[in-house]
Parts: sequence; C-alpha cells; structure tokens
Amino acid sequence: MDTINSFEFKQRKYMPVFPKANGKTTVYIEGYPCEDDEPMSATNFHGEQINTLADQFKRYFAINELVHIAVDSFIYYSEGDITKCVAPDIYIVFGVAKYPLRRSFYTWAEGAAPVAVFEFLSDVTARQDRGKKVSLYLKDIGVQEYFIHQPELKKPAEFRGWRQDPSGGIVEIEPDAEGGLFSEALNLYFRSEEQHHTHVRLLRPYLPDGTPITTSLEEHHLREAAQARAEEEAQRRQDAEKLAATEAQRRQNAEAELEKLRTQLANLQRQ
Repeated sequence: MDTINSFEFKQRKYMPVFPKANGKTTVYIEGYPCEDDEPMSATNFHGEQINTLADQFKRYFAINELVHIAVDSFIYYSEGDITKCVAPDIYIVFGVAKYPLRRSFYTWAEGAAPVAVFEFLSDVTARQDRGKKVSLYLKDIGVQEYFIHQPELKKPAEFRGWRQDPSGGIVEIEPDAEGGLFSEALNLYFRSEEQHHTHVRLLRPYLPDGTPITTSLEEHHLREAAQARAEEEAQRRQDAEKLAATEAQRRQNAEAELEKLRTQLANLQRQ
C-alpha cells in the first residue's frame, strides 16, 4: 500500500469546504501593536506542543491556499479599539489567503474570524482559559470552536472544547470513551498522546477515519521508509531477473550439450 498517496487522497476527501471571505488580506494596520513583552510559550512543554500541532496543521492544510494558521499572534476584533485583542496559542481562519503572513489578524478587515482556537494551559492563564475566554472567543469574536489542553505530562490531564450551537448558545463538546474530541469546524478528531521521553502530553489530530496527521519530520521518515522499500523491491526484482537469466542460460547450455551428445551418438551409430 502507498501510504503517502493514500493520505493525500484522504486529505482531499476530508478537507472542509468553505467560502472565500469578503475582506482584504491585511498584513498590518498602523496604530495596532503587533507584539508585547510576553514570551511565546510559558514552558518548553508548551513550546513543544505548539510547534508540533502548528506543524501538523500547516502540513495538512497546505493544499488549500485559503487557510490561515497563526501561532501566538494578535487577533484584533473591534475596529478602533486596540484593547479588544487576544493572542491565542494557535488559531485557524478559513476563507482568507494563507500568504502573505500577517503581523496581526484584523477580523473586520479580513471579513472573517477564526474557526478554531487552541490554548494550552499554564499556571498563569489556566483560570482565564477555562473561564472568560470561552465566552470571549465564541461570543465576542465569533470563533466556531475553542479547545484547551494541558501539555505537561506531570500535571492532571485536561482536554476540553466548546462550540457554538445553532441557536447561538455555547455547548461543551462531549468527549468519546478515550477522552478525544471531534472538531466539526475542522473535520478532525483530536486526542492526547503521552510522550514519556519528553514529559509532554501531545494533542494530536486525526482524520475522521482515524488516520493520524503526521509532522513534517514524521512525513520525512515515512518518505524515507517508502523510498527504502521501493529500492528494496527494485533490488529484489533485479536479483530475480538475474536469477531467471542465469537459469535460462543454464538451460540453454544444457540443451546445447545434450544436442552435442546426440550428434556424437548419431555419428557413432553411422560408423
């Protein structure tokens, strides 16, 4: 089975369908700060989680030029008010151009809000992440789904998600028996995976049929393995062809020797 081509087929099959936003790609608006003094991630655990999941998203959504993925950058959601600003760990916007990269994201200018936001719990932000940010993201900004996750393995596991219901209310997404959550907005399933060598509890995305979305490094290893299998198969075919050629030559030599003996025998009989 061709694992790479199989995934690419499923990638097209399960990719969400959405309209193009009615705004304009906006890299920067003067007067709206695009950075602060806060570090990108609270701990190395958060950094590992953010980098891994962002890489998986970028790899998966690479085939669609209207998907914007951002890490720890500002979202401004009220024109003229620079205090109406958040900086999620990861957010995804559908319907807007992937490039050029933005210094911040301005919902009114782009004509779109993120479809999904991910926050990774830290001691400093956990209460806000579980509390007021739920309403802030889903109600004030118009995000479709919001997820929180605890990446530090030594802390109690916590993976929760909320979405807007058809009536405009907020409902918590029900986990399955394994504690995983399904994102209707992204058409992806998420569950955590314990990495004991790094002490990180990674949140990993899967296609609806359970196929994992790999990182760029994992994909590289898969391609290397596929190449190695192809080379091994080519070598087996080459060896088989050589063996068949050797066997054919052996049969040809044997037939020639047999014909020679028959000729000699016939000559003896005539004598």
